Amino acid sequence: MTQIKICGLKKRPAIAAAVAAGAEYLGFVFADSPRQITPEEVQHLTSDLPEKIKKVGVFVSPTKQEVEETVEIAGLDLIQIHGETELTALSRPIIRAFSSEEQGKYVLREYPYLLLDAPPAKLMGGNGRTFDWQLIDQSQLIKEKLWLAGGLTPENVGDAMRFFNPQAVDVSSGVETAGEKDLAKIQAFCQAVKAADEKLLETTRKTITGG
Repeated sequence: MTQIKICGLKKRPAIAAAVAAGAEYLGFVFADSPRQITPEEVQHLTSDLPEKIKKVGVFVSPTKQEVEETVEIAGLDLIQIHGETELTALSRPIIRAFSSEEQGKYVLREYPYLLLDAPPAKLMGGNGRTFDWQLIDQSQLIKEKLWLAGGLTPENVGDAMRFFNPQAVDVSSGVETAGEKDLAKIQAFCQAVKAADEKLLETTRKTITGG
């Protein structure tokens, strides 16, 4: 089943909505962004999270010291890195973000997870921009590591899942209204992912059984 990450969280109601809707990952942005949050705030907001929910810290070209200090305070489970970096090993697994314009880098195998995103615009991520899926050479994608972002919404995430078959989908602006997390959109996004998973499973069953 496809896992879900709701990113750019800053407030308790949105965190609760993401957990209730079935998201496995909560993303917190520590880079310069309207969604930026402090490690101390994350620690406070997530003190009562279920153990199965994983916290992802989002960074842009960070230093190792910056990451590790944030990990300790915020209690992070994974590290998502955008931008230029030479970091390949940290105290937590790395989700390495690449834009759709960097296809040659997808074959890098030193990272546990690879996040395919739209090209950077004003921000490195979370811009709400889609990209042309047809331009991606999927033979270069390591599907068992693939996370997918880039303008995903409740309306298009099912199509994206059928096209790429990612391990996880990642949304931020697609579940916002006027720059704020929209609780109804969070629920709708998670429901759309689950519905798409069911359709994919049904298609697989019919293929296997010939029905």
